[in-house]
Amino acid sequence: MLHGIDAVDWASIPGHPHWYEPDRAARGLHDLAKAANPVQAAEAGSRLGGGGIVHGHSAAVFPAAAVAAPLLLDIAQQGHAAARDTALGLLDEALSCCPHAGYTRVVAADGTAVPVCRAIAHHLRARTEFLVGLGRRGKSLLADAAAHWRFEIRECVAHGSDTAAFGILAGRLPDGAHAAEMHLAGTITVLSELTLAYPPEEGSREACLRVIARDPGELPPGALLFPAECGDRVH
Repeated sequence: MLHGIDAVDWASIPGHPHWYEPDRAARGLHDLAKAANPVQAAEAGSRLGGGGIVHGHSAAVFPAAAVAAPLLLDIAQQGHAAARDTALGLLDEALSCCPHAGYTRVVAADGTAVPVCRAIAHHLRARTEFLVGLGRRGKSLLADAAAHWRFEIRECVAHGSDTAAFGILAGRLPDGAHAAEMHLAGTITVLSELTLAYPPEEGSREACLRVIARDPGELPPGALLFPAECGDRVH
């Protein structure tokens, strides 16, 4: 865990200059990973929550939280019980807080700039088995992450003047019409309206979306869809 924390150049991660303190992120994670009792875990959590990955007093989250998310999950899995509780609390806070204007996104592996909340939700879903095993608290985190859904297009067919998009849904897309961002090859296209036509059956993630007033050729296989409201969240 310590190697992964030390491998990050926390000062190079952008953040509001009056609120984000990279040293708090690095030291807080380091101390949390080594915490051996509730007092040490609380002190480390205070550093992380006071300008490291979030600023609790102003309810703001920094891009560093997305980088810290898998490290916090490692700590939750491998660290002291008090460190686990602190790490989960910080993840919950980071997911619920809004970022400052100009610092709302992080760069994904494909070069696309994704909202901070979406990146955190992705890391939480990647540890579904572990979080479910924690019981109510882990399941609550996953339920919060589900609102930051992700849909991968596999195939599209025309449906009148709209398009039926078949693919894989991660998270939960509520009923009703929603705007979405389509990410493909580092570019972002806004889709003004889509609905969930067929939800996944139990035990499956396959679903169908109806994308309003879009041609199948505009929705290529491999494109990823995310809720547009994630990109609109600003402190």
